[in-house]
Amino acid sequence: MMEHIATGIDGLLVLRPRIFRDQRGYFFESFNDAAFKRLTGTENGFVQDNESCSAKHVLRGLHYQVAPHEQGKFVHVVKGSVLDVCLDIRQDSGTFGKHFSMELNSEHKEMLWIPPGFAHGFVALEPDTVFAYKCTSYYHPASERTIRWNDPDLAIDWGVEQPLISDKDAQGISFRTFNELQVR
Repeated sequence: MMEHIATGIDGLLVLRPRIFRDQRGYFFESFNDAAFKRLTGTENGFVQDNESCSAKHVLRGLHYQVAPHEQGKFVHVVKGSVLDVCLDIRQDSGTFGKHFSMELNSEHKEMLWIPPGFAHGFVALEPDTVFAYKCTSYYHPASERTIRWNDPDLAIDWGVEQPLISDKDAQGISFRTFNELQVR
């Protein structure tokens, strides 16, 4: 059993599982295809699962893949916590250029459905944070792109002054450049 919570951005949903806890620990259903289809209204077609472990203040993102390799992602935290950020990059969307952020953690086990057409990133808020996600398309390195995490036009508050980032993420393009590339 799961409930969904709207985020204010069309298609982007928080999914909250029902957690059964007792003196032994807990149990919850992290994925159920029929429930997922009912709550999101989408056929997911997941083809790949990924997991990363990040030190505190590691920031990964804002990543996306271009057509025809766009990825929908169903994300959650296995251990620790993150600030998760989803940026709507769908040109025809009424919320184009808007972002949604929330804390995901291993205690509450909330999950995000991020449909294709979003740039995605997160910053680890605890040491050894384990982040897992299902993808609707395979990782395709030639199609991967990055929007600069600290672009002043986006004004995303990551809550971390000096995050640890990869060289690839440091080379991300501005949102303005992204937008110009879409118009061509």
